[in-house]
Amino acid sequence: MADKKNDFIADIDTDFAQWYTDVVIKAQLIDYTDIKGCLAIRAYGYAIWENIQKELDARFKDTGHENVYMPLLIPESLLQKEKDHVKGFAPEVAWVTHGGNDLLEERMCIRPTSETLFCSMYSKWVKSWRDLPMLYNQWCSVMRWEKTTRPFLRSREFLWQEGHTLHLTEEEAQRETLMILDIYADFCENFLAIPVLKGKKTEKEKFPGARATYSLETLMHDSVALQIATTHDFSQNFSKAFKIEYLSDKGVLENPYQTSWGISTRSIGAIIMVHGDNNGLVIPPKIAPTQIVIVPIAQQKAMVLEEAGKVFKRLKDIGLRVKLDDRDNFSTGYKFSDWEMKGVPIRLEIGPKDIESHKVVVARRDTGEKMDVPMEALEVEIVKIMDASQQFLFDKALKHKEERTSFALTMDELQAQIKSKLGYVKAMWCGESVCEDKVKEITEATARCIPFEQEHLSNQCVCCGKEAKHLVYWAKAY
Repeated sequence: MADKKNDFIADIDTDFAQWYTDVVIKAQLIDYTDIKGCLAIRAYGYAIWENIQKELDARFKDTGHENVYMPLLIPESLLQKEKDHVKGFAPEVAWVTHGGNDLLEERMCIRPTSETLFCSMYSKWVKSWRDLPMLYNQWCSVMRWEKTTRPFLRSREFLWQEGHTLHLTEEEAQRETLMILDIYADFCENFLAIPVLKGKKTEKEKFPGARATYSLETLMHDSVALQIATTHDFSQNFSKAFKIEYLSDKGVLENPYQTSWGISTRSIGAIIMVHGDNNGLVIPPKIAPTQIVIVPIAQQKAMVLEEAGKVFKRLKDIGLRVKLDDRDNFSTGYKFSDWEMKGVPIRLEIGPKDIESHKVVVARRDTGEKMDVPMEALEVEIVKIMDASQQFLFDKALKHKEERTSFALTMDELQAQIKSKLGYVKAMWCGESVCEDKVKEITEATARCIPFEQEHLSNQCVCCGKEAKHLVYWAKAY
């Protein structure tokens, strides 16, 4: 759309960080609280999360998963049972040491994640091979004492879902992690209109205590990468540590295979940073809290509000999320700007002349295009326009991703590509962590993932020149 710039927010290409902060405040997604690093999610921001939750929850249940809820507090002794896990999370743990005025006999951590709690319960619940698989998920908040915070992307308390499952075989657990990754990928691409890169994390980047971690990587407007979702295959690492055992059909005690997976309110940050522009948010229609806003023109005149109300009912009756802005204390221009800032996909304008002509004016938020739509064809045309907007946003983001993906054969090329273009740089890697560390030291880029779709750029590691084992996507990341 025309880049006409809202004067209340920073320029998206000049100061992206300030633009982002301005947008989340001006669009009333969040507000800062008196607790450093903890944010209040306002009604409009939470409505986006509710739509994310509703869509994903249905998908999880369709694949046999059930929702449960675990306690907020974890005893320190429980957290210590899996050494790699506790080592990975120790710097971010917030501790509760007192109950009222009394010193607790044992410190309790506020959950940074719930693997240990699920394991403690699974050790009680699992008795027989007939109890498996156990396919559980919970929607909750977690706390990680981050030093540097940014709304939605990295805060001390955030909302998410975390799935935790147990399986009879390693093959079943592996299928679970890849199935959930595909569910996340389809959701991101078809609902959030965000193209993703699927792959496996390196040993250095994997989840603490996991055998393997798989991730979805995305690219923001500023060409910095963002990890939007992960799934983890734990093999028997946790089940052995927590003595989760079942009697097999052969009468032998066995340890089940375990997974976990999650997506958080970070996905809202991705929506903002992938689709937003100099007028504020741009929200894909499928995930938008309000898909259509109706703005009456000269609403004080006879019939205008009445006709706007009829249009509202027609669209609501076909299941669309629609709002009638009949506020009488704001000008039409203010309303236009307000809804543009909030990223509502479609604005309908209806005034006396439109009523006479039996039409409405439709404005698309994604392209800025305005068109007349005959009143008798309203429902059909609006659905077509929403579908076109959803596809346009995905195609635009995909084009950006492709334009910001390059390759490098040498360290000099990798450094130059990261510095000049940002985005993803594909390069071969020997698999050694020393080279991974050196790339990060020189370029500030990290190994985002080893993509499932491998290309063969050369036989040599981009760093050391030894035989390459994998193609890796490197990028600077949030």
